[in-house]
Amino acid sequence: MSRGLDADGYIAREGSLDRVPPSFAGAVVALQRQLPATGLHSAYLYGSVPRGNAVPGESDLDALLALDHAPTDEDRAWAKAAERRIDAAFPQVNGVGILLESAEVLLSELERHDMGWFIACLCTPLEGPDLAEQLPRYRPDSLLARETNGDLAPALPRWRERLASDADLLPLARGASRKLVRTGFTLVMPRWGGWTSDLDESVEAFAAYYPEHAEQLRAAARLGREPVADRALLTELIDDFGPWLAAEYEKEHGTKAPRPD
Repeated sequence: MSRGLDADGYIAREGSLDRVPPSFAGAVVALQRQLPATGLHSAYLYGSVPRGNAVPGESDLDALLALDHAPTDEDRAWAKAAERRIDAAFPQVNGVGILLESAEVLLSELERHDMGWFIACLCTPLEGPDLAEQLPRYRPDSLLARETNGDLAPALPRWRERLASDADLLPLARGASRKLVRTGFTLVMPRWGGWTSDLDESVEAFAAYYPEHAEQLRAAARLGREPVADRALLTELIDDFGPWLAAEYEKEHGTKAPRPD
């Protein structure tokens, strides 16, 4: 089994435009047609759509735009408007997310094993020159684990604040639960010896090393797939499982290098 690696043991790039399900092809074309005419270095898809396992009515459309400059308020306003237009025009798409970042930051040394790895391994080129050509190949090692998900501890207080507020809990349920699954998987990734974006496979890889916490991660995976405003479950994941996972992660891989505010 390749476990997401190429013949040389590096993480293979997942996804391609050839794998986009026909039901999502129109939304991808609509996104491509709305890309900015100026200031854009390159555009990428990521997530279930380019991996080919998107489910109509359930899956979202995710894109990353690398800009020739630092994102401005005008850029962010354009992205929000484009998200709304595409989401409204294609009922098979359950939400659209467009991330913006400068090509300079994506290629920086600080982001080499985080956003750089994300571009090189998890993103599918849609438009423009591929930044992956300027990035190294990556192995599923402790450095990659630390720089991708070694930031769970500072996220927990923010999640607790949102949980205590009267805000809509669905975005928190989806975002926090998926972050927990990714962190649980990358905790064991070097020992497991590969890469996967599949939630269930991530949980089972984790369960092989931490069976006593497997049910909590399975619950997080279920919440990540089908978010519900379950305050009791979120409280357990954030106040019980989260602190244990953050401490175990720091012990195993250290903490992520701080980013500028």
